[in-house]
Amino acid sequence: MASKLFKLAGALALVAAAAVAHAQDIQQRTIRIGHLNNTDHPTSWGVKKFAEIVAAKSGGKITVKEFASSQLGNELQQQSALQGGVQEMLVASTTSLTGVVKEFGLFDFPFLFSNGQQADAMVDGPLGKMLSAKLADKGIVVLGFFDLGFRNVTNSKRPITKGEDLDGLKLRVIPNPVFLDTFKTFKANPLPMPFAELYNALESKAVDGQENPYSVILSSKFYEVQKFVSGTNHVYATNPVQVSKRFWEKLSPTEQKLLQEAAIEAQNYQRTASRDAAGKALVELQSKGMVYNAVAPAEVARMRAEAKPIYDKFSASYDPAVMTLFKTELERVSKL
Repeated sequence: MASKLFKLAGALALVAAAAVAHAQDIQQRTIRIGHLNNTDHPTSWGVKKFAEIVAAKSGGKITVKEFASSQLGNELQQQSALQGGVQEMLVASTTSLTGVVKEFGLFDFPFLFSNGQQADAMVDGPLGKMLSAKLADKGIVVLGFFDLGFRNVTNSKRPITKGEDLDGLKLRVIPNPVFLDTFKTFKANPLPMPFAELYNALESKAVDGQENPYSVILSSKFYEVQKFVSGTNHVYATNPVQVSKRFWEKLSPTEQKLLQEAAIEAQNYQRTASRDAAGKALVELQSKGMVYNAVAPAEVARMRAEAKPIYDKFSASYDPAVMTLFKTELERVSKL
């Protein structure tokens, strides 16, 4: 009996020691995480969920502080801050990452996906992991991918029912060569511009329109300065949850595991919430006076065919190993 008690006491001591060691592996920290969207946008919901999970898993030792609405700078400024180790985290689109790892431009190719399930399978699979590894070599670690949604065109001039309707429109686009070439293909006049400057540009008529997911259009109140919203669904946008590699390497393995698990849990929550919000956002945009039109599948197919030279042009400059995997993965996910 005494032997059993000694064994039990020993086991409990080991558990207690492990718990103490685990607790010691988690330090008091404050993590600043920036993004471009307002606090009522699904990106912010995901960030808040991440902060909540991190606080719970760390016993309150790690605090995640949200900086919404470009408070820490535009996407490129915040990415540079991550690489320099002066900002800990960022949630922003793959589009702006093309200046760091150009192959992220693959996700900007027009009309790749028909639904969110296909996009999730692509970014969560081997291609997403390959590109994330390339990004880590440049100083940014990816913990997951939030949903931003399908991008759609708004403007103050006319409905977009076919590619020709884009002719002559001054459209704000993300500073990205794939986006620029896509809209030039349809004879629009794409103007690169930081997101933080967009509302004023629309209000002053410096640009005729822009393209973003429905939830962004709603949360940014573009309905106040735009009349038409067209369901072009031309690009699916995903927001990597990014961490400064310099900061990441200062963390203990326990802390790294905690943040990785929290990011995936927050990602899964955010994707569902974001997609639910997109449909509701479109209804609300119409209730606020925007005129909506869908784009017929036949027109989408025609626009996809017209945009094929963009695929060919940029594919030629990308890492051949990435392109081989991309083609294999695109065939796989297209069946979903």
